[in-house]
Amino acid sequence: MTKTLSTVAYQVMWNRLISIVEEQAQALVRTAFSTSVREAGDLSAGVYDAQGLMLAQAVTGTPGHVNAMADAVAHFIRRIGRQNMLEGDIYITNDPWEGTGHLHDITMVTPSFHQGVLVGFFACTAHIVDIGGRGFGADAQSVYEEGLYIPIMKFAHQGEVDETLTRIIRGNVREPDQLIGDIYALATCNEIGHRRLIDMMVEFDLATLDDIGGFILDHSRRATIERIKALPNQEASGEMTVDGFDEPITLKVKISIHDDKIISDFTGTSGVDKKGINCPLVYTKAYACYALKVAIAPEIPNNAASLEPFEIIAEENTIVHALHPAPVALRHIVGHFVPDTVFNAFDQIIPGLVPAEGAGCLCNFQVSLRPRSDAPAPKDARRSEVLTFNSGGSGARPEHDGLNATAFPSGVMTMPIEATENVGPVMIWRKELRPDSGGAGKTRGGLGQYMEVGAIEGHEFDLQAMFDRGDHPARGRRGGGDGAPTTIAQDDNTPMRVKGKQFVPHGRKVMMAFPGGGGYGNPKDRDHALVKRDLLRGYISVETARDIYGLSDDDIAHVEATIRQGGEI
Repeated sequence: MTKTLSTVAYQVMWNRLISIVEEQAQALVRTAFSTSVREAGDLSAGVYDAQGLMLAQAVTGTPGHVNAMADAVAHFIRRIGRQNMLEGDIYITNDPWEGTGHLHDITMVTPSFHQGVLVGFFACTAHIVDIGGRGFGADAQSVYEEGLYIPIMKFAHQGEVDETLTRIIRGNVREPDQLIGDIYALATCNEIGHRRLIDMMVEFDLATLDDIGGFILDHSRRATIERIKALPNQEASGEMTVDGFDEPITLKVKISIHDDKIISDFTGTSGVDKKGINCPLVYTKAYACYALKVAIAPEIPNNAASLEPFEIIAEENTIVHALHPAPVALRHIVGHFVPDTVFNAFDQIIPGLVPAEGAGCLCNFQVSLRPRSDAPAPKDARRSEVLTFNSGGSGARPEHDGLNATAFPSGVMTMPIEATENVGPVMIWRKELRPDSGGAGKTRGGLGQYMEVGAIEGHEFDLQAMFDRGDHPARGRRGGGDGAPTTIAQDDNTPMRVKGKQFVPHGRKVMMAFPGGGGYGNPKDRDHALVKRDLLRGYISVETARDIYGLSDDDIAHVEATIRQGGEI
């Protein structure tokens, strides 16, 4: 029988579980093959009780992964069956509707046994570079075209890996070694979490996780509901229109605050798109919950109970509740706009709390390189898939400027140039902040960035663009200015689309400018010391400083003199 422990001991174990899953995540970062995991942190890790309820998540990772993964373990239990779960088992899927939203995420779940009894689960997810099909992008018209589907199944049975499954995977993807390496990294990080959990259970003489799980979930639920009770029982609506693929899409939400829950109702949102930008409900739910949680209870640890008071409603066959077999490869584009849509409504209920709109979705692109076809290629020319994650600017906050080239809401890190160029014959010619891209305001929107990409001599490539904000830049809030839009073209001025696979001939570069975040408040209220600082740093131009912020010619002359002298203000 599990002995009775003090509240202090339970709190120590709670913190210990958070440390365990963070070590689990860091093990994945260190061992993964894909740069999207190693360099960008596009992953999640978590520990669950025997019923499949998430008890703790790693700090490293993305809300879209971990909040979606919070629902995934229950699907694994249902599909595998408890009676079929054995020590040494490892389970796998990339099911978009029972995993984290698209085929390019591999989720692995490992049951954790202690003294022969199933006591919990470890789960982790990572984005993989290729899963076959059309490749990562929005061009498909059904999920069947988007790559290899792996239903919830056993990757390993009592320690024995299913070699038939690994051969099928290898035979259907462009980067087989990289993908299989990532799968083994996912399995290994779960095993590390399991070992640390058993160490804790032995140390505290625990037979099950029932008591500590109950402590965590009860305290988290009560703390979250207390925050909700402190809010006014009101409702408000918000909406946002973004580029979409062939035509704009509109997200609509009505936020209703009750004593013990907040309902987000997405009725009225655009229908399912013909291209792969649709979002399964599990991913919409992940980011809608995240938006509300960071607004009202950011310091309460994330688990099943702290997410429970947030109820998400969406009509079926809308772009935020796409059903099988809708194409969903770029579900993150819509999903990453959900928080700003929620904030647009929430700002009407609690003014002065949430930021202005930001770039929203990641500025991702994938380069599919191959030997040039217009002339003989060098013998060392090769095929390669290079995926890179990049970011525009985040929206200005009520009391602070937006963050430059920073991914919000995903939190995914920008990949270093060196890591990107090490993967394949790609060349990044330029990567720098984009002046004047942040919306003007009392607090300024975060800057986007410029990027120029090409291929090493002897190669041509397809560029799969995964952008937005071309025609619908981030809007400012409460008098703040809009951020700059996305632009993309070849270096000979050949126009390119913000989404879709596009051929780039040998010797050509792609010139990209990523969007900035919206500003917050009247620009005339911005402290002139901050305006001068921005001008000195090159964040804004002289024209913006003078015409929008009202900086005097004398102050501008002083800043220019300081720049010439290499000093600081």
